[in-house]
Amino acid sequence: MADTVVEIHVPLTPNPGLQPGDYPFPWIDTVEEFLSELEDDGTVEVPDDGEEFGDVYVFVIRGAGEADLLAAASRVAALDDVPAGAFAMVTDDEAPEWGLGRRVPLG
Repeated sequence: MADTVVEIHVPLTPNPGLQPGDYPFPWIDTVEEFLSELEDDGTVEVPDDGEEFGDVYVFVIRGAGEADLLAAASRVAALDDVPAGAFAMVTDDEAPEWGLGRRVPLG
């Protein structure tokens, strides 16, 4: 039986007010650190690092029920500097690619 997976899709939007030479997506590190903390406390599993996918950056979480995964995804969307427009895709670990499943808006 397939396990529930939630993909967190965040628009690849640079932070406003960046200086020349600044990394345009510091929120990626913020999200990865946050997800690592959730994994350390057993809230979710993070099977892989996030990855660019078209015009979004995708983080994948699993290891809990759908409601708990969506709650964690909503917390990601509410982090400081995470661009507006983040959404989740509820899918499973047998999906052939990202972006398939049921779309759920986040915060």
